Amino acid sequence: MRIILLSTFDLGRQPFGLASPAAWLRSDGHRVTVADLSCGVLGDEVSSADLVAFHLPMHTATRLAVPVIARVRKANPAAKLCCYGLYAPMNEPYLRGLGVEFIIGGEFEQGLCDVARGLAPVFLSLARQQFILPDRTGLPSLGNYAGLMDDGVRKTVGYTEASRGCKHLCRHCPIVPVYNGVFRVVQPDVVMADIRQQVLAGAQHITFGDPDFFNGIGHAIPLVDQLHAEFPKVTYDVTIKIEHLLKHREFLRTLKTTGCLFIVSAVESVDDAVLEKLDKGHTRADFVEALRLTRGAALQVSPTFLPFTPWTTRASYRELLQCITDLDLIESTAPIQLGIRLLLPAGSRLMELDEIRRAAPEFDSEALCYRWKHEDPDVDALCVAVQRVVQKTTSESRSQTFERIWKLAFGGERGMDFHLAARATVPYLTEPWYC
Repeated sequence: MRIILLSTFDLGRQPFGLASPAAWLRSDGHRVTVADLSCGVLGDEVSSADLVAFHLPMHTATRLAVPVIARVRKANPAAKLCCYGLYAPMNEPYLRGLGVEFIIGGEFEQGLCDVARGLAPVFLSLARQQFILPDRTGLPSLGNYAGLMDDGVRKTVGYTEASRGCKHLCRHCPIVPVYNGVFRVVQPDVVMADIRQQVLAGAQHITFGDPDFFNGIGHAIPLVDQLHAEFPKVTYDVTIKIEHLLKHREFLRTLKTTGCLFIVSAVESVDDAVLEKLDKGHTRADFVEALRLTRGAALQVSPTFLPFTPWTTRASYRELLQCITDLDLIESTAPIQLGIRLLLPAGSRLMELDEIRRAAPEFDSEALCYRWKHEDPDVDALCVAVQRVVQKTTSESRSQTFERIWKLAFGGERGMDFHLAARATVPYLTEPWYC
C-alpha cells in the first residue's frame, strides 16, 4: 500500500509521530512517504496514495490539518483518510465530517498497521506496545528544526519520546481525556537507538518529549545515565511536574551530572486557588521550594504558565509578573508563557466545574474547543494586548519583552525596579515549548 504520513506542526521538532509509525508500516512492506508541512509543501505524491494519515498531537496541528484534509480529498478522492494522535479521538465528530474514515488515539502505531492491512483499528488503544526503532528516512534534516541557544551558540537538537500518557489528572491537560491516568513507556533500547541515530545525524542536544519524564523514575534515570555514558558531550532537556521535582529530589543532581540543561515544568499559576481548580497537585510554596532545590543542583527551570483563565484579574496578572521578577525567572520564562489563554478542548476535565460550564456552555466544533469570555472585558483586552506584544517582539530579548508586558499590566502605576540579566546566560530552544 502507498501511504503518506503527514505532520502540520510539532513545536519545531522532527516528528517522532511520523518516524515511529513509518518504521512499523515499512516493516510491514508498505511504501511510506513522510511529509512535514512545517518544513515543506505537500507534493504530487498525494494523488497516488492509497492512505493519507495525519498526525494530530496538539490543537494547533489539528487546526492546521483541516484545510490540508480538504486539499487531499480534492486531489485524491479515492484515498482513505486517517487521523491519529492525541487530538484525533477528542475531535472525532468534526474530523469524520471532513471525510476522515479512521480515527486512532492513544498508542497509534499498531492501529495504523491494522488500517493498512484492511482491518478495523481500535479507536482508542492504551495497550502496551513493543516499539521498534523510529525510521526518520525522508524527514527534513535536524538542522531544519528548532535549535538550542546556549551561551550564544546555536546547537542542533534531536527529539525523542521515552514515554506517553501521564499518571496524573490535571483538569486542564489535553492528555487526560485520552489516557485518563495511564502511562506507557517506550522500551529503553529503542529510545537509546533513536538517540544514537540522531547524534550520528548531528544532534548535540536531545529534547525528551515525555509529558512528565519522572512518571517512571526507574525508567528515566537509567536512560539518562546511559545517554551520558555514551555521549558525554550531548546535553538534554526534560519536562517534570513540580510535584515530582519535590518527590524525587534526590535525583536532581543526577540530571545535572548527566547533562540536563533545563527542566520544563508546568507551573501554570502562582495563585493557590487557581492551582486547586486546575488540580495541579502543587502550591505556590511548592513551586518556590522546587526552585530552591533545582538551583541547589545547578539546574535551570523553564516554567510554563496559564495566565489568562476565567479566574484571572488584572491584580492577579500583576502578581504573576511580580512573582516572576522576585524569583529571578524573567530570562527563564518564554514570553509566550505570559500570553497563553485557557484552552478548553473536547473532554476537558475543567468542564466538571460549574463556573467553567457557565462561562463556556457550548462546544465550537470548528474552533475545536469550548469558547469562553471573561466576565471582565478588561482582562480579555489585556490578554490580546500581551499576545500582540509577544508576536511583534520576537527579535527582542526576553527581558525587553517582559518590560513591555510589565508596562501593559501596570501602566503608569509602577515603574520597573529590577535588574535585567544578559540574555545569553540562559539556554533555550528557539521554538519555545508551550502547552
